[in-house]
Amino acid sequence: MNTSRLFIALFTVTMLASCVGKKKFNDLEASYDQAQMELEKTKKALDDCDEKAEMTSKDLAEAKNELSNSKDKVKNLQEDLDYLKKTNTNLLDRLADLSIVNKEGAESIKRSLDAINKQSERIENLTSKIQARDSMNMALVMNLKRSLSDVNDEDVNVEVRKGVVYVSLSDKMLFNTASTVIRPNAENVLSKVAKVLKDHDHLDILVEGHTDDVSIRTDCIKDNWDLSVKRATSVVRRLTDKYEVDAARLTAGGRGEFAPKASNESASGRQANRRTEIIIMPKLDEFFDLAAEK
Repeated sequence: MNTSRLFIALFTVTMLASCVGKKKFNDLEASYDQAQMELEKTKKALDDCDEKAEMTSKDLAEAKNELSNSKDKVKNLQEDLDYLKKTNTNLLDRLADLSIVNKEGAESIKRSLDAINKQSERIENLTSKIQARDSMNMALVMNLKRSLSDVNDEDVNVEVRKGVVYVSLSDKMLFNTASTVIRPNAENVLSKVAKVLKDHDHLDILVEGHTDDVSIRTDCIKDNWDLSVKRATSVVRRLTDKYEVDAARLTAGGRGEFAPKASNESASGRQANRRTEIIIMPKLDEFFDLAAEK
């Protein structure tokens, strides 16, 4: 009985001791776990501090590098600014010189423009006179063709060449072979031409004789040149003496065989070359005055 009680007492004490130790163990284990958690937190905090310290050092280095770069940029910008200031000063100096050049250039341009304007006025004046001449020539040609409408075209040809009116009269209508005497049949044509010439009394008249290349020599005629001149003189005299064309307007000339209209190789060509031309043109003094205008 006593043994059982003792056993029970020992068991109870053991159990109580066991309970007390386990509780303490649990408490210690909980404390350990808490300490472990605190340690982990501390380590993490320490790592964060190290990382922040490392980042701060890196940022500081980057900031220093950026500052250095900024200083370099400021230095470069200052150099650029100094260069621009210097360039600006040079430009201002050149601009002052340029204003002088421009003044001289402006005077030169003005002189050139004045010359161009004068030239333009002269061209306009010439154009106006040329147009007036062309209109006059057209009226003259129309009057001549109307007056000579009943004359054979082979005997009379009216045309404008190089701004001048030509009335070409055939040799066979005006003269007999090797003769300088005007045939009666030519009087009708010469009278009509003379009337138109007197209507246009502001124009000069050149009467020009032409021959073919067949040589001629008689007691009165030395050569083709002589023949062409004498035939032209005969027409001039007839226009002045009989038809009262102002002699001061007339000039007689001969060109012999040296200004052919066609080839002298054929009979028809030689016939075309034997002609007397009445050339109606502006007065020579007016022409030269016009050409000399500046």
